[in-house]
Amino acid sequence: MKEKKEKSRIWLIILEALAVGAIAFLFCYNDLFFAINSLYTDKVYQRSRGVNQSIKIIAIDEKTIAEYGPFGAWDRSVYADVLDKLGDYPAVVGFDIMFLSEMSEEGDELLKEAALENGNVIFASHINFDTVVEKDANGKFAINKFYVKEVNLPFTKDEVTTGFVNVSADEDGVVRRVIPTYQNENTDETYTGFSYEIYKKYCKNKGVTPVSPKTDSKNSMWIYYAGKPFDYEAVSMADLLSGKVDPRVFTDCIVLVGAYANGLQDQFSVPNSANEMFGVEINANIIQGYLDGAFPLPADRVWISVITGLIVFAVFLLFSKVGLKWGTPVLVLLEALTVILGINLFTKADIIIPGVYLLVFIFFDYIFALIIKYVSESVQKRKIASAFRKYVAPQVVDGIMKSGQYKITLGGENRDIAVLFVDIRGFTPLSESLKPEEVVEILNEYLNLTTNSIFKNGGTLDKFIGDATMAVFNAPFDLPDYEMSALRTAKDIVAGAKALEKSCMERFGRKVTFGVGVNCGEAVVGNIGCDFRMDYTAIGDTVNTAARLESNAKPGQVLISEKIYERVKDKGVKAEPIGEIPLKGKSKGVFVYQLTEIDGIKVGGEE
Repeated sequence: MKEKKEKSRIWLIILEALAVGAIAFLFCYNDLFFAINSLYTDKVYQRSRGVNQSIKIIAIDEKTIAEYGPFGAWDRSVYADVLDKLGDYPAVVGFDIMFLSEMSEEGDELLKEAALENGNVIFASHINFDTVVEKDANGKFAINKFYVKEVNLPFTKDEVTTGFVNVSADEDGVVRRVIPTYQNENTDETYTGFSYEIYKKYCKNKGVTPVSPKTDSKNSMWIYYAGKPFDYEAVSMADLLSGKVDPRVFTDCIVLVGAYANGLQDQFSVPNSANEMFGVEINANIIQGYLDGAFPLPADRVWISVITGLIVFAVFLLFSKVGLKWGTPVLVLLEALTVILGINLFTKADIIIPGVYLLVFIFFDYIFALIIKYVSESVQKRKIASAFRKYVAPQVVDGIMKSGQYKITLGGENRDIAVLFVDIRGFTPLSESLKPEEVVEILNEYLNLTTNSIFKNGGTLDKFIGDATMAVFNAPFDLPDYEMSALRTAKDIVAGAKALEKSCMERFGRKVTFGVGVNCGEAVVGNIGCDFRMDYTAIGDTVNTAARLESNAKPGQVLISEKIYERVKDKGVKAEPIGEIPLKGKSKGVFVYQLTEIDGIKVGGEE
């Protein structure tokens, strides 16, 4: 039966683990913690790795605006001057500026001619998408959210190289991804992103083959930010044009010209900083991602969800096995390993795992396992407590449950205890002379008296043996001054016996008296029996001696051993020596006392 219970318990834990694992799978697969997981990925995985010094920014900053006036009113000859100042030193120059309308025919022409002459200039374009309903190849209607309505180009004729600068921010407004290329399905035309176009131009100038970026199912490349806002070296455009900056510092560099002032409304939320980043800096990070071959991609949703579920399943089994002592260190270790694993996969293997799901559900495993363990132990304790209420004073059990010091050693332990035996004198002839129901009535009143006296003094009711009652003190729980508690119990029984004797005489015309024996010493205390039937009891010479003392006691007499008297004689206990008497089963006699007074109250007499 014990094996069957253990198997049932194991299967229950496995089912609980499967349930938690399944919940973890569903949460991860449906990305129900998208916002939290995105924030976690941003703050933990996006670790600055140092910016590439070959990428530099010419900043349209507050100083430049103060020098040349409102940004939108500039003649494009200003940018032609920038190219003239740079000369042939840069490897590539990218204008992260939208030239949406003609400013002046002369200025526009100067910029275009300077770009064409230079041969390494990339301009920004912008794709205007629209949402339309289209009919697919099967004749079914579908919504196309990326219908190319038009492309804004810097010049009316497609004579210069351009790349679109559309920003793909996530639902929370954070720029985490970029589209390297976009295929227009209606015209089969391919548009290249601004950063990717610059990267390809740079590779061509350097004579190396460009690496194709890795993209997800939505054709998005995830950005691994190398630097935070203002990390890339930036030079004021005003300083360059005024000759304060030597253009040779841009030799073989990728030079980006873009907004670097707050009022230009070209700032975005980024994952690696609480501060917004200028669009030109985002492009610098994207270009460095191409150069470094850093293309992190989310792990396959199905597989990572399955793996998460399996890990959560296994961890729950682990927490169910270990206790609180080891559970907390194991939790800390597993959470730390999860963080370290996620960082290394992101930075070294270009894999983005939804680590927050593992963190949350490992912690949930820990809490859930603790709750189940607590509930299980509470139920077990209540069962034990319910059983021991029949043996131990209820207030003792309640006090121990509240304090949490619930210590019961199953199988037996050596304890120093006090043992009390009491039984009715002449019970056999008494039962023969009365009706059965009258005998039961007397017996119940007697047992009620002895039980209440035992519980009142914090003792444990061991058992009823016919008309005898056995009680132990200081087991299963520690009881202070337990020898005195045993003697006070004897005093209360003797005192209560007088009222019971009087009642029985009036009702049945029969006299009922008790004999009591008390001893103390070491005994084996514990659950004795078999798996399906056991008794909590005490065994040993100490118990046998107490039983023999009770059998030798006269009606109304309390016999105590010399051993217990020596322990309590200085605590207000008085006793008359009876002398050494032989006890059945013992080769040597025991010196015995008769209890006469305790706490200033005479035993068997008046106060």
